[in-house]
Amino acid sequence: MRVWAWWVAAVLYGCMAAAQAAGSNGATQFRNPIRERGADPSLVRHGKDYYLAFSLGGIWVAKARTLDGLAEPEIQKQAWTPPGSGPGCCNVWAPELQRIGKRYYIYFAADDGRNEHHRMYVLESAGDDPLGPYAFKGELKTPGDRWAIDGAVLQRKDALYFVWSGWEGETNVEQRLYIAAMSDPLTVTGERHEISRPDQDWERSVGNPFVNEGPQPLEHGGRSFIVYSANGSWSDAYCLGLLTLEGDDPLAGPWRKSQGCVFAQAPHAYGPGHNSFVKSPDGKEDWLVYHANYDSGTGWSGRDVRAQRFDWSPDGTPRFGRPADPDQPLRRPSGERLPRK
Repeated sequence: MRVWAWWVAAVLYGCMAAAQAAGSNGATQFRNPIRERGADPSLVRHGKDYYLAFSLGGIWVAKARTLDGLAEPEIQKQAWTPPGSGPGCCNVWAPELQRIGKRYYIYFAADDGRNEHHRMYVLESAGDDPLGPYAFKGELKTPGDRWAIDGAVLQRKDALYFVWSGWEGETNVEQRLYIAAMSDPLTVTGERHEISRPDQDWERSVGNPFVNEGPQPLEHGGRSFIVYSANGSWSDAYCLGLLTLEGDDPLAGPWRKSQGCVFAQAPHAYGPGHNSFVKSPDGKEDWLVYHANYDSGTGWSGRDVRAQRFDWSPDGTPRFGRPADPDQPLRRPSGERLPRK
């Protein structure tokens, strides 16, 4: 009986140890990328799930319980199908999924087949579900009716502001960042105000045209930031820069620019950029979602979607660190649990 009891105890201990090992790896960790062959990720949390907006012959939204679940999402629905021709038919870029009030909006850039005709367009959800259904609300007209991409909404003190990347004139000399007031999520009002241009060496090491794009608003502790992508998106040097609002009026500024990249290339993370932000399921952590290339020199063709946690410096500014190697296991966002099978 003693031998039998010892054997049972040994088996039970082994099972417990195996379960603990599994829990400390697959259940509590994940690896990048969270989605292969993806770019310009826009990720939000709603309820218990993540929702990722992306373009693929139109606008799509994917739903998953975990970050790495986005590789094979639970649901993937097409939010909008572009027309066969005319304005907004072609070159659909960088959908931005945002909740404003009790509805979701998807802002995206498209043209009629000619890049110089790129403008911003918007979809509006029928209710409070990121999967939609969505109604196409047409072009979101920006002041001056110039080339415009990568639009997003800054929400500050119950006011709305639209930020985007555009040309100063009619030709592609460089991409600058602009901001304008909004009267509602579908209407830009007033004049555009330039808040950044690629005037620093670290923004101009490759290219012509020179690029500031992908502005992503970030609010923390009553302060407003805009994280943006700088340098050529086709290059390893593509990186994130930071604008900090020094005043109280986003239109008047001033917006102070970082002295260099705040998130730059690392081995197996080349050209990290065009990001979004999401909270952990318990709301305690901040996560950066971005695209990057595993191999140097891959350009636009090799980008995938990645995520990692970031924190805050003592001065109240975001601290992103360096891109995690895809071979490095990362702890899951706090409060995230694998779905039961």
